[in-house]
Amino acid sequence: QVQLVESGGALVEPGGAQRLSCAASGFAFDNYGMSWYRQAPGKQRAFVAWIRPDGSTRYTDSVKGRFTISRDNAKNTVHLQMNSLRPEDTAVYYCNVVQTGRFYWGQGTQVTVSS
Repeated sequence: QVQLVESGGALVEPGGAQRLSCAASGFAFDNYGMSWYRQAPGKQRAFVAWIRPDGSTRYTDSVKGRFTISRDNAKNTVHLQMNSLRPEDTAVYYCNVVQTGRFYWGQGTQVTVSS
């Protein structure tokens, strides 16, 4: 079955950087686009970034130029490099894959940006 396991969440100071990872299993990873979403306290889960099997990417406007999504098909892993972090980036970050219309999620990893 599909499994997604996020890691890398931390407490980070404003302006700092952090790298999140998502280990995927149970499906043909290199055939699927992979996404990162985030859910801030009191808010709905929201799209952050997406990477297609061919490596092309898309980002929500608020993270463009600061975040980079990448994938390692040999390790079935997707990463989110986050730079110039802001307090408003504080959220639980989730890895996502969609298969035949069904959304699969990991358990999430907490990123807190605070001094």
